[in-house]
Amino acid sequence: MASRIEDYAAIGNCETLALVGRDGSIDWLCFPRFDSAACFSALLGDSEQGRWLVAPASDDAEISRRYRDDTLILETTFKTASGSVCVVDFMSRREGVSDLVRIVRGIHGTVAMRSELVARFEYGSVVPWVSRKEDRRLELTAGADRLILETRVPLRGANRRTIGEFDVAAGDEVAFTLSWSRSYRPVPPPFRATDALAEVELFWSSWAAPIKRSGEWSEAVVRSLLTLKALSHRETGGIVAAGTTSLPEKIGGTRNWDYRFCWLRDATFTLYALLEAGFLGEAQAWRLWLLRAVAGSPDDLQIMYGVAGERRLVEYEVPWLSGYQKSEPVRIGNAAAGQVQLDVYGEVLDALYVARRAGLAANAATWGLECALIAHLETIWDQPDDGIWEVRGGRKHFTHSKVMAWVAFDRAVRSSEEFGLEAPLDRWRAIRDRIHRRVCDDGFDVKQNSFVQSFGVTALDASLLLLPIVGFLPASDPRVLGTLAAIEQNLVRDGFVLRYHTTAGTDGLPPGEGAFLACSFWLADNYVLQGRIDEARALFTRLLSLRNDVGLLAEEYDPSSKRQLGNFPQAFSHLALINTARNLMGAGGPVDQRSAGSSETGGTKGFGSRASSVGEAPIKDGSAPGSG
Repeated sequence: MASRIEDYAAIGNCETLALVGRDGSIDWLCFPRFDSAACFSALLGDSEQGRWLVAPASDDAEISRRYRDDTLILETTFKTASGSVCVVDFMSRREGVSDLVRIVRGIHGTVAMRSELVARFEYGSVVPWVSRKEDRRLELTAGADRLILETRVPLRGANRRTIGEFDVAAGDEVAFTLSWSRSYRPVPPPFRATDALAEVELFWSSWAAPIKRSGEWSEAVVRSLLTLKALSHRETGGIVAAGTTSLPEKIGGTRNWDYRFCWLRDATFTLYALLEAGFLGEAQAWRLWLLRAVAGSPDDLQIMYGVAGERRLVEYEVPWLSGYQKSEPVRIGNAAAGQVQLDVYGEVLDALYVARRAGLAANAATWGLECALIAHLETIWDQPDDGIWEVRGGRKHFTHSKVMAWVAFDRAVRSSEEFGLEAPLDRWRAIRDRIHRRVCDDGFDVKQNSFVQSFGVTALDASLLLLPIVGFLPASDPRVLGTLAAIEQNLVRDGFVLRYHTTAGTDGLPPGEGAFLACSFWLADNYVLQGRIDEARALFTRLLSLRNDVGLLAEEYDPSSKRQLGNFPQAFSHLALINTARNLMGAGGPVDQRSAGSSETGGTKGFGSRASSVGEAPIKDGSAPGSG
């Protein structure tokens, strides 16, 4: 059975990502890209579906682990009765080759170790041919995929597994390298693991060096930024929502989705996080990815795209995988890509507005695209949609969706006003005001003194916490205060925020999921806006305590079982952590920048005074560890 979600750590090379368990087993890895078919799928099945274990032969070891400084180099220490060793795991890349490296170092005494490699392509369904090269490397091939295993440890085959047994004494170093490449290309040359280690360490530490370390939460912010970088693709600029598919929102449940794609909704949160940290290069790459992805007819705008901007994300189920701890089905692809979600127009226009305020390069074509999106939104903003949470229970007039349609027009108006861009301002302002009135009239329940999930219902929704954050109404508005109080009373469980009540039939799925971590960070952001700083700090501190031992967060958390749930590591959770930390560190953080100056008819000053200091940090390129 797979480990607990929080017992995994992530390593990656800005092309793909692997999950390493505390027990030394790599249970998830896709080559060559985040969304490629996995060659290790034990996370969603069992060891027969692919994994790579490097650990002491005895199972009584004491285990501790950490990332080496500000890197994605994982160090796992095993202490046994006979001695202790450290397993150093990291990923690198060469042209057309991805390398997974595991170095075992003896600390004291002598430890009997075991390596067990089970390679299974196509999500555990294809057993490769194994042959030994003249230089004693092993070649594992099936179709277009090839793995090369390189080590000085003697290897043997047993039960369709590659086994290595070896002893490590104090001062010894034993290296393993597993390299992926296309089977029809020349076999890559031998690989020097120790040289790669130094190169990868330099890459990550150099990347993180410019991050300002002020504030008591700087360690958490840096680790979250490193995680965000690990989820970004070095060449396309796309940032995937998570490195996995089908990790459940409830153990044994069916809310199991593929998150290895790029959501437009993440756009503004991502830009604020990157710009606040000084990563202008990454922000520019993400913005360029966004522009390429949404190019085309405005009525074809999707809520998510592939890593390179692909549009066809066909969803299907993999019946031979039993699911994480029997949580079926396992899904590949995501049918929600075909949903209509009006809020993405607001996210895109807000992101491009933020980019302008920060000084990221733009051109006339960018404004032309924005005008085309706004022109299409004019014709559809008053129609029902599928909503932010991608429920599959039918379209409604979701309040948050309408608010984000307002954001789209507001940011378009402000882009024109502040940057002298030609636009039909009178018409846009009129539509903006019309949407605002519609939301206040139809999305607010007077009896509850709260905005509601959709027009005409009484149900609440955590996305309503975004109303003051995006500047739709001031945080001091009585309707905002009433909404916050209603959410605190009805959607907060054990101190954390549920997205909405998942009663049977309300969203087309069985009930039950954990508390959504990003929503809990939004609650802390609301406390900041209202000046309830002590409450914001207390909630933020508690949220930080949910991170695992190496600082990673999944999508959700179950307070009753005290377990992380959902896909992992989750970009949205780490983005929310970064932005809330910035908000708490003082005025001028993202929550102030988006909400400042809001009024009854809306409005925001946009990206604030810190934008001028962002450019002081070096611009980063799209490189990746080991890229040379």
